[in-house]
Parts: sequence; structure tokens; C-alpha cells
Amino acid sequence: MKIKIKSESGYLPSYETDGSAGMDLRASLKEDVLLEPGKRSLVPTGLFIELPKGYEAQVRARSGLAVKQGIGLVNGIGTIDSDYRGEIKVPLINWGEEPFVIRDGDRIAQMVVAKYERIVWEEADHLTDTGRGSGGFGHTGI
Repeated sequence: MKIKIKSESGYLPSYETDGSAGMDLRASLKEDVLLEPGKRSLVPTGLFIELPKGYEAQVRARSGLAVKQGIGLVNGIGTIDSDYRGEIKVPLINWGEEPFVIRDGDRIAQMVVAKYERIVWEEADHLTDTGRGSGGFGHTGI
């Protein structure tokens, strides 16, 4: 699948291994960003994409940064819609205990392109019964 992309940073999202689902996104910065513990920053990537209708791009945390440094995404997973044409920016948060410096070109997040379906709600008075029923969080035990 080919997707149009404009890069003002000189970086393109890239798969690090043959089996990678996510492409690494890199920071596009004129100067370093110091992310203190508990603080947030919207980090630019210099990337603009044109997704086809029926696709979204999911921006996710990099597991290595999350485990080693406590760096994650403020909103867990961010969605880039097919009609968005602005710059991709990553809302990072420092959940860690130490300040974290983000430099130009640092891999800060990953992006997964996924197909989705749009639905139409069909209102009903009753839903089909299942074995689970209305059992919620933790209802199956440990």
C-alpha cells in the first residue's frame, strides 16, 4: 500500500525490523526539549500524510522508552484521521522520575496504519444473549 507523505524534517517513518507493525516516528526539533517528570509536551515530527478513506494511523508509545524512561503518550493511543492534513505531533508525557531530553531525530513514538469500518447504529429493545452476558471487568476471576 502506498500513502502520500510530506516530510519537512527529512525523516520518514520507518520499520526497524521485517516483522514490525509500527513505524518509528522521529522528533523534528530546532532545539532540545526537556521533559520534566509529570510534564507534557507536544513534539512535532515535521510529517504530513494523506491517508485513504477507510484507514487511520494510530500513534503509540515506544515500549523501550516507556519501560526504561517512563515516557508515554498523554492520550494512550492517538488517532490520525484520513481527512487530517496537518502536521503529526506526538503528545508525550514523562511518567518517570528523572528529566528526559528529546533531541532532533530521536525516535519518540510509533505509528501503525489500520483499516477501519464505519458503522450505522441499529437501535434495538433487546440484544442477543451470550454466555458472558453483562459480566464486566474481572468477572472470570484470576
